[in-house]
Amino acid sequence: MSQVNVTAVPQKYHSLLLLTRNFSSTTYSKQRRVVVTGYGALSPIGHSATESWNNLLAGKCGVVRLKGEGYDKLPCQVAARITPPIDLTKHFPKSELRTMAPATAYSLIAAQEALNCAQWHPKTKEEKERTGVAVGMGMIDLDDVCETAEALKRSYNRVSPYFVTRILPNMAAGQISIRHGFCGPNHAVSTACATGAHAIGDAFRFIQHGDADVMVCGGAEACISPLSIAAFSRMRALSTSFNDCPEKASRPFEKNRDGFVMGEGSAILVLEELQHALAREVKIYGEILGYGLSGDASHLTSPSDSGTGAILSMTRALHSANIDLAQIGYINAHATSTPLGDAIESKAIHTVFGGHSKEIAVSSTKGAHGHLLGSAGNLETLFTILACNTGLIPATINHTESDIDLNLNYVPNTSQKWNHNSNAPRIALKNAFGFGGTNATLCISEYKTNV
Repeated sequence: MSQVNVTAVPQKYHSLLLLTRNFSSTTYSKQRRVVVTGYGALSPIGHSATESWNNLLAGKCGVVRLKGEGYDKLPCQVAARITPPIDLTKHFPKSELRTMAPATAYSLIAAQEALNCAQWHPKTKEEKERTGVAVGMGMIDLDDVCETAEALKRSYNRVSPYFVTRILPNMAAGQISIRHGFCGPNHAVSTACATGAHAIGDAFRFIQHGDADVMVCGGAEACISPLSIAAFSRMRALSTSFNDCPEKASRPFEKNRDGFVMGEGSAILVLEELQHALAREVKIYGEILGYGLSGDASHLTSPSDSGTGAILSMTRALHSANIDLAQIGYINAHATSTPLGDAIESKAIHTVFGGHSKEIAVSSTKGAHGHLLGSAGNLETLFTILACNTGLIPATINHTESDIDLNLNYVPNTSQKWNHNSNAPRIALKNAFGFGGTNATLCISEYKTNV
C-alpha cells in the first residue's frame, strides 16, 4: 500500500499533512495486524448487532417521543430509546443491578454477544492475562445523581454504598473485566462523543504494540433524562422542530437540520492479533488498519471553522494505515445533524480528498439511531465494519436536500451497493468528534488474506 499523496491535497493544507507524517512515523508499529473477530450491540434500532444492522439497512428509525414527567415542558421532546425497553432483570440478579448504572448493564450484554460471536471464552491464566478491556462512557447517569442527592437530604443512610461505583465512567470496563476474568489492559476512555472511537483505537494500539492479543472494546451510554435533555437544550444543541414527528428529527446533512437527537445503548467489538485469530480458525469480519487523533484547540463545543481538527484526524489515520487517498470508498461521518458540525465535516472531507471526494460515499447513520454520545463512535464503527464486510453502505435517512454545496454522495435514504475493484479490499474511514475539540478517525478494511 502506498502512503498519503500530499499533492492530492490543496496547497494550503500541505503543512498539516507533513506534520501528520512526522507524528505518525514516530508513533505506529506495523508488526502486528489487528482484526475484528466479534461484535455485539444493544441500540435504539435493535437488541443485537444483527438486528441493528438489518434494521439500519431497512431504513428503520429508533427516535421516539419522550413521555413522562419532566419532558413535557422542554423544547426538545424526542430521543432515540432502546425500544422495546430491555428488561435488565432477565439478564442480571437484582443484587448485581444495584451495583451498576444502566449503561454498564448495556455494555455487559453487548460484550457477552461479542465474545460469543468471537468464540472467545479463555480458560487459562495466560489467555486471560493476554485479554484486555477498553470500554468508555461519555456521561454518567444524571437521574442516579439527582435521586441520590434527594436521598441524602432525607438521611445519610439512604445513600447507596454502590453510588460511587455506579457513576464512575470506568466501571463498564471494570465490570466486563471482573465478569470474564480478563487481566490484560483495563482502560476507560471518556472523551465526550469521540469516546467509543478512541476506545477502539486505543485497543488497536494495545494489540499492535504487544500489550495484549485480544481486546474487548467500545463504549456505552444511558444518560437520557429531563436534566440532560434540558442541559443540551439550553446549549441549543438538540433538535426542537420535530417533536410531533420524532422519526424526522435526526437529519444529517439535510438543509433544515436543527440539532442532534440523544440516543442510548452500547456496542462492543472483539479485536484480535491476526495470527492469534488464524490459529483459532475463527471468522474474521474486518481489519483495523489505522488510527488518527487530533485536537481542535479552538472552542469548548464547536469545531474550528477551517475543519483543521478533522483534517488532521483523517490524514493521521490514513498515514497510520499507510494507504493512499484513492483507496477510501466510504466514510461513516460523525455528522450529528447540527447546522455547523455537518457542514464543517463535509468541508474537511472535501479538503482532504479533493477530486476523489466525489467518488466516496459519505453517510451518517445517526438519522436512524440518534447520537449515542459516548457510544456513538463504536456503534458506527461496527456498522462501518459490516459495510466493508458485506459491500452494503448504510443510508443517511431523512435526506432530501442539502445546503452543503460540495457535491458529496450522502447516500440519501436508501442503502447503496459498494462498487469497487473486487481484487482490492473495501476500505473506509470512521470519524468521531467530541466537545472540547477531541477527534478520532479509524481506518477500517475488509479482511483479505492476500493483502
